[in-house]
Amino acid sequence: MRFLLDAEQAEFGRTLGRLLAAADVPAAVRAWGTGDSAPGHAVWRRLAGTGVFELAVPEKHGGAGFLPVELTLSFVELGRYAAPGPAVETAAAAVLLERLGDADGDLAGTWLPAIAAGDAMVSYADLAHGPYALDAATADVTFLVDGDTLRACDGCGPVQPSVDPARRLTRCAGGAVLASGPAVRAAAAQAAGTARLLTAAQALGVGRRLLDDTVAYVKQRTQFGVAVGSFQAVKHRLADVLLALEFAEPLVYGAAVEWAGALQADTANHGYGATGAGIGVAMAKVAAGEAAYTAARAALQLHGALGYTDELDLSLWIRRARALRGAWGTPVECRARVLAGPAPAGPQIFHE
Repeated sequence: MRFLLDAEQAEFGRTLGRLLAAADVPAAVRAWGTGDSAPGHAVWRRLAGTGVFELAVPEKHGGAGFLPVELTLSFVELGRYAAPGPAVETAAAAVLLERLGDADGDLAGTWLPAIAAGDAMVSYADLAHGPYALDAATADVTFLVDGDTLRACDGCGPVQPSVDPARRLTRCAGGAVLASGPAVRAAAAQAAGTARLLTAAQALGVGRRLLDDTVAYVKQRTQFGVAVGSFQAVKHRLADVLLALEFAEPLVYGAAVEWAGALQADTANHGYGATGAGIGVAMAKVAAGEAAYTAARAALQLHGALGYTDELDLSLWIRRARALRGAWGTPVECRARVLAGPAPAGPQIFHE
């Protein structure tokens, strides 16, 4: 089987890329890391204008229907430009609310239209995957799943140290119970699998950006009168990065296709299941996360001393690659899920 994006999907990705390229995202990321969310919210609204968040929301709530391939394509571009904000968590929360259906009262009707329109920035945490919520202090609402109970957080603690300052992690205090029962746990499993898939897509985009910037740099940096990119050792290092990304990309898009079928069929053996991500999603996450981390290490070394400086925008992607590698499933956890086979895996822990 030959799997390629069609012309419409490819053009959507290019359009999104052009929008982000014109939005001065690095400045928004730096401001976000200091607690100034205004530039990041401006980027968020521009993304919403392209229909990115509609891709995670069913049509009856103002979305385009859950379209995992298009959503994955969008998140690759978000990673390529290191866009700030809890975009993964917002999409995962949309899946959670949609999968709960009538079990959550009118939550879906309240929040899904706002998510689709970009009017709501939502954070989401599942204590089965870790105690932290991303950007909870900035989000309009933070949904917290604790076992089989869904709550709306009524407060959050101080920002915790993170390898990526723009990923502001906090512990959330439980608030009012919004829904409870087995339906919550099942919906949370689907939401976590979606978060893992979209985190893999972001990592792929980060890796692509790091490779592009590093190739451009070694072409212009000279040593002994020639570009360092002409050195065999440098070529081999970048070739290793390219191979890792090329192998990860079809896994990511293949996982998106698998995930669409899994959610539609609502079958644990092919989907996320009760406690572990789908095999294809886990494979995509570990491959994309490791590829981005490989790209970050190569970029750091080949940029020389410049790679260590905060002033260089490269640092934004290097830090993001390290954070995404462990977000919603570490490499060890994802490999364990793959080795476990179709049966649900044991509890997973979210690390960063």
